[in-house]
Amino acid sequence: EVQVVESGGGSVPPGGSLRLSCTIEEVDLWFPFSRNCMGWFRQVSGEAREGVAAIGIDGRETLYGDAVKGRFTISRDNAKNTVYLQMTSLKPEDTAMYYCATTNTGYCDHPLLNRLVFADWGQGTQVTVSS
Repeated sequence: EVQVVESGGGSVPPGGSLRLSCTIEEVDLWFPFSRNCMGWFRQVSGEAREGVAAIGIDGRETLYGDAVKGRFTISRDNAKNTVYLQMTSLKPEDTAMYYCATTNTGYCDHPLLNRLVFADWGQGTQVTVSS
């Protein structure tokens, strides 16, 4: 019922910028986009999925993983059912598959950078940072 679709990935040189978008294309009436927290995670093949950023229902509260804090910014536009991840000063170690996720409870008091609280995931968009 809930479709999570990421876009905006690509290949960029170190120090470059990229903006990822995540759109909920099918919204469950009982658990609309604006009533759920959103998150971005990333994963390198063979490694655990790592929390990147999370955002509360109205965009006021955000969390970032230590590896990206100060470089990445998460935001959301509830009118467009879309969450963004603006990435700047990209490093080769940022190379990964980036996944967008949403809670499915219809209630999120505070965002958490924990993959276990997110129920619906996108297919991922690849980000490659190399010279």
